[in-house]
Amino acid sequence: MANATIFSNMGGPNQAASSVSLNDTRRKFNFGERVAELAPQQSPFFVYLSKVAKKATNDPVFKFLEQRHQWQRRNFSVKTYNSSATGTATEEFAVDEVLNAGEDFVFDCGYDEYGKVVSASECRFILPGQILAVKGNDGVVYYFQLDAAATVSTAASPTATAEIQHDTDDNQTTVEGEALTAIGKAVPSGTGFSAGNKCQIVGSAWAEGTDSPLGWEDKLYDREGYCQIFKTGMNIFSGTALATEYRGIANEFQRIWQDKLMEHKMDIEQAMLFGMGNASAEAVSTVPTRRSWGILPYTETYGKIYNMTYSASGYDAFLDAMEDFFAPESGNSGNKLVLASRKIITYLNKLGSGSFLNNSIGASQYRLDVETIPGAFGHQVTMVNTIFGNLHFVQEPLLRGPWEDYAICIDMKNVAYRPLVGNGVSRDTFIETNVQDNGVDGRQDQIITESGLEISVPETHAILKFS
Repeated sequence: MANATIFSNMGGPNQAASSVSLNDTRRKFNFGERVAELAPQQSPFFVYLSKVAKKATNDPVFKFLEQRHQWQRRNFSVKTYNSSATGTATEEFAVDEVLNAGEDFVFDCGYDEYGKVVSASECRFILPGQILAVKGNDGVVYYFQLDAAATVSTAASPTATAEIQHDTDDNQTTVEGEALTAIGKAVPSGTGFSAGNKCQIVGSAWAEGTDSPLGWEDKLYDREGYCQIFKTGMNIFSGTALATEYRGIANEFQRIWQDKLMEHKMDIEQAMLFGMGNASAEAVSTVPTRRSWGILPYTETYGKIYNMTYSASGYDAFLDAMEDFFAPESGNSGNKLVLASRKIITYLNKLGSGSFLNNSIGASQYRLDVETIPGAFGHQVTMVNTIFGNLHFVQEPLLRGPWEDYAICIDMKNVAYRPLVGNGVSRDTFIETNVQDNGVDGRQDQIITESGLEISVPETHAILKFS
C-alpha cells in the first residue's frame, strides 16, 4: 500500500519498486491485496474478509451451493397419533407386537430436503428397517422398529397394510400402524402421543443375509451473489495546481489521493455491511447495475434475530440465545466474529452491578470467560467464551445512528469476499490514472473495485438487537 502514496523524481529503467511514482502515465495500479491495511480499525469487516475469507470469482454473477449435512438432522416430531377405535393406545403396543390397522403416526419435521428451516416438511429419511424413538405424553421415550418389508409411497394416504407414506402436499409422513413394532419396553395402555412430541431416528437393525435397504439423500441448495462495481473519482487537478506548493501539506494531490483511497475502502465496508442486493431475476438481466448483499440486511432477512436488553435480565437472555444460535444441527463452526457498536462494547466491559461483565464473572452460576485481547489485524477483541461457542467482539464504528444497538454475529467460514478475476484480468481494487480527456492541461484519476459478498448458510449468522 505504501507504493501507492510514494512519489519520486528518480528515473531510469532499473529503479526499485518502492520508488515508482504514481504519476506513471496511463498506468493501472492493482493493490487489491493491500487496500484493507489502510486504518484497519475503521473497517474491521473488510479487513477480516480480505485476510481470511477472500475467494475470487470469474463471473460477476457467482453461483454457490450450500450443504447442510444429514447427520445433523433426522429429528422430527409427532403431528398426530391416530389410535384404535377406542381412542386409546391399547396392549397391541406390547413388546414384540405390532400396532393394529387403523393405528398410525403422522410425523413432520422443521426443515426441508435442503436442511433449511421451514414450518413443516415430510420426513423422507424415515425408511424401512430404522428404529424410531418417540416421546410419549408420560415423559417416557418409546422405541419402535420399522418393518424391513414395509412399502414406501407418495400416495395421498397409506393404502398398504404396512406402509410409510411421504406426502409432499400435506408436508407430513404417515407411518401405518402395522409397519411399527414396539421394542425394548411396553407402551402402557392409555399412553398418548400428542402433537409436538419429539422424535429421533436412532439407527437401524437388520437380520443376517438381508437385502440392501432403501436410501435417501439430502440436497444441495443453490444460491447466487453479485459483484458490485465501486468507483471513486477525484476532481481534475490542473497542471498549475499540480505544480503549486501548498501550506500544511505541500502536495495537495498526494493529500487528496490518500483521502480518496480511504473513501473507496469505506464504500466497500459500507456495502459489505449494509448493502441491499438485487433480487435474483433482476440482477441477471433487467438491471445492468448489480448490487451485492450486505451481511446485516441479508441476516435480518434470512438469518436469526435475537432481542436483548442492557439490563441484568439481558445476560440470561444472552445465554438462552447462544444455546439456540450455536446448535450443531445448524452447521455452526463454534467461533463467531461479532461486529458490535461502541455502545454495546461499552456495555460488555462495564464492571458495575447488573453489568454484563459483572454477571459473567461474578455471582451467576452460569459464568462466562470474558477478556480483552489484541486481535491479529490491529483490533482490540473482547472475547466471550460460552459453553456453546466463542464470540469475538470487535468494535465496528459504522454501527451507529439507527444501528447503535446492533451487533452482527458472523460465522466466517460461511462468508467470502468475491473480487472479479478472470481471463488474466483482475478487477480487485486498482487505480486507473490519467482518465481525463486528451489535451486537457491537468490530471484526473479513479479507483475501481468489482467485488461482492458471498453469504451462505444464513442461519449460522445472527443479529443481536439490544434495548
